[in-house]
Amino acid sequence: MTSPQAADWKALYPFESNQLDLDGLRYHYIDEGSGPPLLMVHGNPTWSFYWRNLIVPFRDRFRTVAVDHIGCGLSDKPPRYPYTLSQHVANLGELIEQLDLRNLTLLAHDWGGAIALGAALRHADRVGRLVLFNTGAFPPPFIPLRIRACRTPVLGQFALRGLNLFARAAVHMAVEKPDRMTPAVRAGLLAPYDNWANRVAVDGFVRDIPMTRRHPTWQTLADIEAGLPSLAHLPVQLIWGMRDWCFTPACLSRFESLFPQAEVHRLEDAGHYVVEDAHERIVPLVNRFLESTASPASTV
Repeated sequence: MTSPQAADWKALYPFESNQLDLDGLRYHYIDEGSGPPLLMVHGNPTWSFYWRNLIVPFRDRFRTVAVDHIGCGLSDKPPRYPYTLSQHVANLGELIEQLDLRNLTLLAHDWGGAIALGAALRHADRVGRLVLFNTGAFPPPFIPLRIRACRTPVLGQFALRGLNLFARAAVHMAVEKPDRMTPAVRAGLLAPYDNWANRVAVDGFVRDIPMTRRHPTWQTLADIEAGLPSLAHLPVQLIWGMRDWCFTPACLSRFESLFPQAEVHRLEDAGHYVVEDAHERIVPLVNRFLESTASPASTV
């Protein structure tokens, strides 16, 4: 990162760091503002940096919390760790309890959807609303070839951890508006994943995608999907980049069947990193949703 723009990614992330101790591991999170809590849950290969354009406009009225999963962002990246969906769900649940988040709104993207919804099922009494972006919480209906290739023994791991191809490809292939990927934004998205050791969870997330029913995370996802009808009474907003090649419109349709009351917004010109492509449109959509679904309890 030699250019001034690349070195200046921290100016885009002007937040104070916080950490939760998880059995001796640093579990990093952002905690900005006060008011009803908004808990933002990222996927792979992003981190809390992905939520910066929602944290800033909402922290004046809400408590905006954005977590970095173990192995991601500014959290610890232990070389030997159960980088599994069930573990990430347990970690997020611990944060919800430790911060005593109540009547919270969960905002989730990519793998963060399964993690957030898994935690919501375990802590349903603390969850008031859901806002989901290009995600899934069910056994994958398909796995794109470019992701299956990352599972190739030896070569896949070398590509992900040695060459950082997964994260580097994402800053180009996950957006439809290349001008949004300025040097500083690219640098920010890639900053925590700058060497082999620091890419352990990027690889771990990919390997945790269940390709068959024999994979233990298949059942974890199936259990989460089976529990989702119990959350169907909640206000739900679905915001989808319709040019996503990974969490395609078919995934949106699956959520619409699970949450038939959901407020749905299809952004036809946005890709997988939908918040990068369209945050100017997303902020007012989320703001109206929060205002229209506010309850007396949510304003205490």
